[in-house]
Amino acid sequence: MRRESTAPRPAGAPPERAIRVLIADDHPIVRQGLRTFLGVQADIEVVGEAEDGVSAVSLAESLEPDIVLMDLKMPGADGLAALTELRARGVRARVLVLTSVTERGHVLPAVQAGAAGYLYKDVEPRALVQAIKAVHDGHVLLAPDAAEAMVRAEQAGTDERGPATLTEREREVLVQIARGRSNREIARALVVSEKTVKTHVSNLLMKLGVQDRTQAALYAVRHGLAGD
Repeated sequence: MRRESTAPRPAGAPPERAIRVLIADDHPIVRQGLRTFLGVQADIEVVGEAEDGVSAVSLAESLEPDIVLMDLKMPGADGLAALTELRARGVRARVLVLTSVTERGHVLPAVQAGAAGYLYKDVEPRALVQAIKAVHDGHVLLAPDAAEAMVRAEQAGTDERGPATLTEREREVLVQIARGRSNREIARALVVSEKTVKTHVSNLLMKLGVQDRTQAALYAVRHGLAGD
């Protein structure tokens, strides 16, 4: 299969090529169904299939997809192990968990391991397509009950610190992150450069003591900083 650059296109920019998707699921019928459905989308290309976590990591490295649709419950190395390994290897593909596992305790570990989205397999097909596009554009997307589960898990954690001291601009950026906005969208909303937004994001992540935008958004909700 051909290899292409994995540099993500900026949010809001017109698509230059199809979004390259790798499907990781241990059920052949699920893989076939997803391949068939996604294959008819003009701006999505299914570049490969994996039946377990080990092959998912290997194919993600060799095929360089933009998005990995990752099941959590697979034989051998499961989806969570694959997520951890993908991050460890610096694979740039964004992972959208698509699972039938309904235990809410799986949501936080998956996101902490690097998942950019978490959906259940009963999602409407058109909603799945929109989710793939949103995650590709840099958004974090969680099914409503998955988001609720994650907030509850965060609230039950041991972090009892009060809100971090942020500058006014950092607070504005945090509000935008909590609304699911990309850096480009935040730059437009605040009338600043995208480079400036990246700097603010890096600073506020450090001040909040969190690793990524998803955790920052949840921090904002927990401490009443998410805005209206």
